[in-house]
Amino acid sequence: MTLILETQRLLLKPILKSGLNTLHAILIDSYVRKYLCDDKIFPLQQVEEMVIQSQNSFEEKKLGLWFIETKNEQEIIGFVGLWDFFDEEQPQLIYALLPEATKKGYATEAATKILDYCFNKLNYQYLLASCDRPNLESQKVTERIGMRKVDEKIVNGNPLVFFRIERL
Repeated sequence: MTLILETQRLLLKPILKSGLNTLHAILIDSYVRKYLCDDKIFPLQQVEEMVIQSQNSFEEKKLGLWFIETKNEQEIIGFVGLWDFFDEEQPQLIYALLPEATKKGYATEAATKILDYCFNKLNYQYLLASCDRPNLESQKVTERIGMRKVDEKIVNGNPLVFFRIERL
């Protein structure tokens, strides 16, 4: 698979089955799961199903989940991608960083690259993202990449904020 994306400081690499344990470790991290997983600990089998779904999506649609790896340290610090949520017509932007990688601009850098990929490689006309209302850091990332708040909904008992950006 040659869908490795590059930014100034990061490599975005499609998550393969060999990365299952790494993705699981990210998803069960208390900081990550607080908002992304509704504070539930995903069993390894559920994460394996996500990896398989992502790999199939890469093969069929050239999109899925990418690990975020720092170029200098060659360390996986989180993930970013395009994922199907809430019966939308197209996948939404998703990202998560381990706590030690936050507040360094990595999420914005990775999300910006995915946005560019969506518009210039996949020819999307818009991109959506959503996050828990209390997750102010994630909301700031969406705003930094040019997304605007378009809606608020209660989904599965959780207040979510929805963002959208149009292709220029």
